[in-house]
Formats: sequence, C-alpha cells, structure tokens
Amino acid sequence: MSPLDGRILVTGGAGFIGSALVWALNRRGHRDIVLTDFLAPAKQWQGVVPLSTSREEKRRNLAALSYRDFVEADEFRSRIAATPGAFGQFSAVFHLGACSSTTESNAAYLDDNNFGYTREMAAWALAQGGRFIYASSAATYGDGSAGMSDQQSDLTRLHPLNLYGQSKQNFDLYAQQHGILDQIVGLKYFNVFGPNEDHKGDMRSLVNKAYQQILANGRVQLFRSHKPEFRDGEQMRDFLYVKDAVEMTLHFATRASAAGGLYNLGSGEANTWLTLTRAIFGALGREPDIEFIDMPEVLRGKYQYFTQADIGKLRATGYDRPMTPLPEAVRDYVQNYLMSGKKLGGEVARPAQEA
Repeated sequence: MSPLDGRILVTGGAGFIGSALVWALNRRGHRDIVLTDFLAPAKQWQGVVPLSTSREEKRRNLAALSYRDFVEADEFRSRIAATPGAFGQFSAVFHLGACSSTTESNAAYLDDNNFGYTREMAAWALAQGGRFIYASSAATYGDGSAGMSDQQSDLTRLHPLNLYGQSKQNFDLYAQQHGILDQIVGLKYFNVFGPNEDHKGDMRSLVNKAYQQILANGRVQLFRSHKPEFRDGEQMRDFLYVKDAVEMTLHFATRASAAGGLYNLGSGEANTWLTLTRAIFGALGREPDIEFIDMPEVLRGKYQYFTQADIGKLRATGYDRPMTPLPEAVRDYVQNYLMSGKKLGGEVARPAQEA
C-alpha cells in the first residue's frame, strides 16, 4: 500500500513547492490532504518579525486547489506537542515548511523554525508510523569544495555558506547521528523555479524577477562574477522546474518500502545565468538585453558559483521520468503562468500522469 492512499499532511502547503505538491496530488485524485502554513497576520517570534512574504499571494496559491483542511502552522505545532493525536493519523507527511531566506541573519529563529520544528515533526511522524519526507537543501553543500554527492557518508565535511543552509545541515546531521536518517527522506532541492513563487520576494527565481524587469524596462540585470575562473553571467546553477521537483518528491511516497536517506533533487545539468536569461527573452519573443551589476558585498562570500546535482541515487530508486528541458520549462512558466497571472490549478486541466 502506498502512503499516498491514506491521509496526507503538507506543511508549508501554501508556499511554493508545497502548493505545487498539492496541485500534483490533486491531479492524481488525492483530496484527503491537511495543510499547514502561516496565513494569519504576521506574528513576531520573540520580538522578531520573520522575513515572511505576501500572505495574500500565498492564499492565491491555494485558490484553485482541493484539500480537506487548513491549520495555522503555529497552532498545529503547539497542538501536536500537547496532544500527538490531535489531528488524527497521517500515512504521509511532507514537511516543506521552513524559512527559505538565504539572507536571514537571525540564527535563533532559524534554529527553532528550520531545525527544531523539523526535529519535532520527524519524531511525531515516526511515532505514528507515517512516511516522513522533508525539505533539506542544496545550500548544505556550500561552495561545493566537498562535492555535491548525496551518497557521501560524512556529512560533517559539508560547510554551508549561510545560516539558512546551516539550519538545514543541522537537521541532516541530527537525523544521521540519532539513527533515523534511513527511516525518513531528506530532499536536497537545487534551484527550483516555476509557478506559485510570487510570494517569495527577493528569494524568487531569476525567471520571475527577470520577467518583471523586462516588463519594466526591457532589460535584465545579472551579477558580475567576482571570481576570475567565471566570466560575467557564466556562474552556473542546476535549475529545476517545480513540476519536475514535485514529481520527484511524490516518487518517495509511492511505495511504503522506498529507501530512506538524503537525495539530490535537480535536473542533473548545470546551466549559466546567461543561458537561463536568454531563454526568458526567447519565451517573450525578444532579443536579449543584459546589464551586469556588482554583487553586493554582503553576498560575495556566501555565493555559490557552481551547483550541479548528482541524481544517480535518485535514478537508482526507480525514478525514470525525463527532465523538462530548460528552454521548455522557461517557456511554459513564462507563457502559461507569468503572462497570464495564473497559479497552478488555474490552467486548463490535462490528464494526470501517474508515477
């Protein structure tokens, strides 16, 4: 029996990957889904207002989706801490809720929200026998000097470049050191882009930002390289379309016996920012107009110049879907979502492709 045949919980369900995951579940006919997220007016965390984003945009992410119930994230957390069975049993738990800002500077907030909450959710899910799948991040790999393989056993060799990456690394280490990593699944998402990311502010993908820049003045700004081995615009990232990301995520809940551990989720291919930007202009039928600007000093020591996911471990689990080619993914996002203002679920329905 697949964990998807029972009740499903998605934390961060109104966010980018979370709402895309609900969209993919709906296309498979799943409706018995409970979502958690922050949609109520922003609250302070010990005197700090989180770098949260447009709650109205997050509400829009859910408008065309089907689910059983929605619970505010802080209420869900406090209630299961007091009464673990408060919301009943879940056969699959997708813990995608987190602060994803790579510039967040409040270490205590990240430690509680990204590490502490994930630790609590993992223990809770395992205690009730649910399949626990959580979002780690490619940010845990830092500058890549220790490699970007999800098969390395010594996680202490990884040194994230920012506090966000460190908060994700801290739980990966905790799960390994406490012997639960092989019972759960941690997904190291690379550079995911696509519909439903409008609420992310400065953390939106270049595709989203560039589209707005082109509408405003016809030009896209890219950071200059501050490393001699990379020319301007030739810094490279593994760009992953969100529709592929959620297919991969659901793959790990299609079989109760699926392997645990950490897995890279990426396209397996590195592309330059120039390649991505030219694809955006191409989707709009325009000639590229690119301006290079200096990278802010605060980012220079925390910037990843090259990322590429080794997805051999993912493929070894039986995931055999082809990746959406980058130009095709950009074209779909730009023409079918950004230009129309549509969210996932608001497009013309097409038959679901079962995993």
